[in-house]
Amino acid sequence: MGEFVIYPDAALTRKATPRPVDARMLEAGARLLAAAEGVQAYGLAAAHLGLDEPLVVISIAPATAPRDYLVLFNPKVIDLAPETETGMEGSVSLPGIEVPVVRSTWAVLAHDDAAGGSQNLRVEGFVARVAQHEIDQVNGLFFLRRVSSVKRDLALRKFRKTNSLASIRS
Repeated sequence: MGEFVIYPDAALTRKATPRPVDARMLEAGARLLAAAEGVQAYGLAAAHLGLDEPLVVISIAPATAPRDYLVLFNPKVIDLAPETETGMEGSVSLPGIEVPVVRSTWAVLAHDDAAGGSQNLRVEGFVARVAQHEIDQVNGLFFLRRVSSVKRDLALRKFRKTNSLASIRS
């Protein structure tokens, strides 16, 4: 996983500015898609590669099915279900750590496609969770900011302990 930035890298707190889809964004989208496929991620934001680009890759398949990726340029959430549920979330930028996060059960997304055309997409359940998580990241909101300070501190303590033990072993 050497290509992913690790928390608390500054790239994970920067908000990407929407702009027309251009060659640089298309190239970043191809890199992000390859990275997602390489680790079979459910979703990734460009910030995970240290890129300041307004794009995400999400798998629109259910969690138990093979990945079926979409690259969303300039993604934003335009509507959320009032109903919420708690589910476990993690990040390639904080490997080995998962925490329970409350998210809406469905979301309507607006995004641009690779040709620059505007699209809307409604996602539900696990896919909605992934989309909300990754779009938060585009907006500079790392998923740990969605949990209490107690849960965040416990997760970071576990991460530090796990990584210090791993470095001792190598």
